[in-house]
Amino acid sequence: MYYGNTTNYGQAIGILMLNTGFPRIPGDIGNATTFDFPVLYKVISAANAHTVVDEQGKDLLEPFIEGARELSAQGVRAVTTSCGFLAVFQKELAAAVDVPVFASSLIQAKFVYPMLKAGQKIGIITANAAKLTGRHFEGVDIAGIPKVVVGTEDTDFSRTFTSGVHYLDEEKARADLTRIAGRLVKDHPEVGAIVLECTNMPPYAADIQQKTGLPVFDIVTLVNYVYSAVVRKRYQGYL
Repeated sequence: MYYGNTTNYGQAIGILMLNTGFPRIPGDIGNATTFDFPVLYKVISAANAHTVVDEQGKDLLEPFIEGARELSAQGVRAVTTSCGFLAVFQKELAAAVDVPVFASSLIQAKFVYPMLKAGQKIGIITANAAKLTGRHFEGVDIAGIPKVVVGTEDTDFSRTFTSGVHYLDEEKARADLTRIAGRLVKDHPEVGAIVLECTNMPPYAADIQQKTGLPVFDIVTLVNYVYSAVVRKRYQGYL
């Protein structure tokens, strides 16, 4: 027996999107083919790179709460966002709806760190190191975790996602991120794993791993992890 309460079904992960116009290639959270399962998007019209990263305004909280509630009402089993800087709203968003909310890939630092050897640190690659502050780390309870933060400021990668352009040079972006990752581990050999803050970075995660030899976590690894928990599947095989 089945009972309905919404129009669409089968979309377990809801994604709150910033209002942007740049290309989102496979691997980006904003490209639905990134995932092996359906996702449901909701654009927050007042949110963009400037209002979220630069202004970090409290006036954005209510639109994100409303968006999370709308996705929840449409049947998603968990909600995430398209910008790691929304870590500042993690607690408020989680409190506002009855499904799990994971606002930022930075959450993963909390369970990655115990996997490392004593003395190692988490390496965080972010779109803007100067703007990623203690407020973000406190939002996802990772303020006390040893970490090294590097940013992609003044790169072709960052210009695509922060300056309002509508094009992406994929090879330049890949070169930027692999160079920054390589420098991170060279300057900080104590880094034992990398977490990518920016949801536009996962298309280059394999390149970063090849360059550094380290585990690389991002919003896609987190979405896949949460999906595997909220949509449990029966095992098939034989004995």
